Amino acid sequence: MMEARYFEFDEAGTDLELIPLAARRLLDHIGAKLSLEGWRSLCLDDRRKLCSLGSTHSVNVEDAWLVVRAATPVPRAIEPCGDPPGENVPEQILARAGDKSPLVTETWSRLEPMERWALLKAAQSRNSTTFPRAYEEIVGNGQRLTHINHQGEAHMVPVGEKAVTSRRAVATSQITFSSDAHRCLLESNAPKGDVLGTARIAAILAAKQTHQLIPLCHPVHLTQVDVTFDVGTDEHCVKVIAEVSAMDRTGVEMEALTAASVAALTIYDMLKAVDRTMVIGPTLLLEKSGGRSGSFHR
Repeated sequence: MMEARYFEFDEAGTDLELIPLAARRLLDHIGAKLSLEGWRSLCLDDRRKLCSLGSTHSVNVEDAWLVVRAATPVPRAIEPCGDPPGENVPEQILARAGDKSPLVTETWSRLEPMERWALLKAAQSRNSTTFPRAYEEIVGNGQRLTHINHQGEAHMVPVGEKAVTSRRAVATSQITFSSDAHRCLLESNAPKGDVLGTARIAAILAAKQTHQLIPLCHPVHLTQVDVTFDVGTDEHCVKVIAEVSAMDRTGVEMEALTAASVAALTIYDMLKAVDRTMVIGPTLLLEKSGGRSGSFHR
């Protein structure tokens, strides 16, 4: 069971005597109007369960109704109401935010569904202080740190309830070396053997192991890792291009960047007996596609 999310601006209290926003979101989703009396008729464990169910990415209607039906009086059926979509900021929020609390679409789309729902409810509140407090807590001056939890600790972003979609990313890195190292590469007589062949294998292995190298990365189901090299003729350099694809719930930008970086590092290792002054960089993301944030092209 997911840990329930409580908002400070809500002021519902952790004793659950009042109905927190998490439970109110759940009731909206399943189309149930529950009175305060009905809420308090439920045992504390059931109230906590409703808050947990209402904090998930997608509300499980069947599980929610199993708990809600036990309330006395029985909740009244109403028209279900889901979360506001992430494509556009609702007009009510824009009106309440104004120039002092700008909320751009990019920031809005990064919010969790529950956060978008809570912010819209705050914008609809008659209390003039509710929305500013909600904005500060949820958006925080437009700088939302997705890998920091509510206790200020680094954590792994939960992606279990995201849809599995096609993900792709392309990254590049470059290594520049001396004319002697360049000659060794072109003539295939480097001291350690096949430079680019070794670098390609290293890059593929690195892409597969990214989650073990970068602390907050998720393991992903890779479907392709393609590594190519552009060896300069006039310039003494090699440009690495790593393309990574996956069917998963999270992107593969880090896998592509790791593959490109490790390929460049391997080239350095293979040629360092000839040239220890080699320079790696720049390393950068060229493009990505898939996921809620859409496509990116440099």
